[in-house]
Amino acid sequence: MTIFDTPDAETCGTILTIDLGALVANWRSLGERAGTEASAVVKANAYGLGLEPAVTALAAAGCESFFVAHLSEGVRARAVAPRAAIYVLNGLLPGSAGRYAEHDLSPVLGSSEELQEWAAFRASGAAVRPAALHLDTAMNRLGIWPGEGMSLMRALKADIDAAGIGLVMSHFASSEDENDPANARQIAAFSEIAAAFPGIPASLKNSSGHFLKDCPSYQLTRPGYALYGGNPTPGLANPMRPVIALTSRILQLRDVEAGMQVGYNGRWTTKRKSRLATICLGYADGYPRNASWTDTSTGGSAIAGGVVCPFVGTVSMDLIIVDVTEAPAAQAKRGDPVTLIGGPLDLETVGAGAKTIGYEILTSLGRRHARRYLGL
Repeated sequence: MTIFDTPDAETCGTILTIDLGALVANWRSLGERAGTEASAVVKANAYGLGLEPAVTALAAAGCESFFVAHLSEGVRARAVAPRAAIYVLNGLLPGSAGRYAEHDLSPVLGSSEELQEWAAFRASGAAVRPAALHLDTAMNRLGIWPGEGMSLMRALKADIDAAGIGLVMSHFASSEDENDPANARQIAAFSEIAAAFPGIPASLKNSSGHFLKDCPSYQLTRPGYALYGGNPTPGLANPMRPVIALTSRILQLRDVEAGMQVGYNGRWTTKRKSRLATICLGYADGYPRNASWTDTSTGGSAIAGGVVCPFVGTVSMDLIIVDVTEAPAAQAKRGDPVTLIGGPLDLETVGAGAKTIGYEILTSLGRRHARRYLGL
């Protein structure tokens, strides 16, 4: 066991295996592809896999900069990466500048108000790391909107200079779709922005951005989902190594006749004599209720005895029912393992079965799993 492992499956019922060696390999692969420094986006508890073990492994491998969403996540990352640059993507909440200084963190400034507050804080003599400046080139979410014209940037020049900007950045809206014309527009818009900040490092590429043609890498890239084994090139073979596997165990088996209703509200009816396995996993463990398989809609699956078997009925809080009729009886017994994520059930397949995306599957993984970290 490592210091990050949790109690064994005898008490937890499910095992989430996290291959930190694969995580590091994905980070290195993306950096090599970009030909420049790759940071690591570790927001949302490192996409559900554990911020502390992920940052520890990546920092040991040479990663020098990390991005989180919240100040609280930055504090956690700082505790295990004392020398890294740590940027907080959600920006500077009013009155929070002192906490950034206390924990040696860098806010990602995305408005004139944030710029002015940070500049004033620096002018007070506070010792802080350089901040990042976020320019919005498509999302209409966070960031200064350069569509108002570069005159806005000139108007803010004094505040920008006073804020001590060490990085300029923007964020793709549709980089996973290489045919979306928005990508070329964003690349062109950010090129103008980067040129307006000579000598200051720039960052545009997210995970999928590493695979876009004609997209400059600049000085820093910001991969997230791909680090954790998600496919940055939907519709094509996944170039990343899988990082996680999720397994549960069969609690009970029963043989039922055709025409029997299954699960809450009887939303699925057996079409034949079937063998049903109830497994120790549910939506309280972060597996979406939308993975339910009903008489009118398909849902998620599990691998039992090497066979992909469909869920049947509604995913409940702590349990899922799986139709294991096609699985070898000798390999689908009480207590035997079933795979929920792994092999052919990759993140994209699991996400589609739950009518969502792999990102949500990753970030929803609950705390009840026994976690096993490999490669640390």
